Amino acid sequence: MARYVIDALTLLRIVDDGLAVDPGHQLVAPNTIRSEALRLLLASVRRGERTDREALATHDRITELKMRLLGDRVSRATAWRIARENDWDDLRDAEYLAVARLQADALITIDPELAAKAGGIVPVAPLRLLGEAA
Repeated sequence: MARYVIDALTLLRIVDDGLAVDPGHQLVAPNTIRSEALRLLLASVRRGERTDREALATHDRITELKMRLLGDRVSRATAWRIARENDWDDLRDAEYLAVARLQADALITIDPELAAKAGGIVPVAPLRLLGEAA
């Protein structure tokens, strides 16, 4: 079984586009991913891109997607080290990279900034890989 870390932006793309994740893959993420996705949904509503009803329906689909969520001491400490080594002001991206380093084969993201930060830290794979057989 291949394990892939996804970020909140990618999670929304998977749910919005109805992308099927091959059963041979396991999705992994920091335990903050659902809250971050909900913040993105709220921002989308405030910009007029979604209605409240649409955003909450998307949130329901997010909670139905099977993911292994991590937020243990080792993951947090690894995120801290990654952020400090790279002189980042925030731990958000470092949390995704820490989980990828510790628990996954690669990071899958549609966020070009996160993908750029991942370079040299963890492998990055394309979104289409999730639909392919393991």
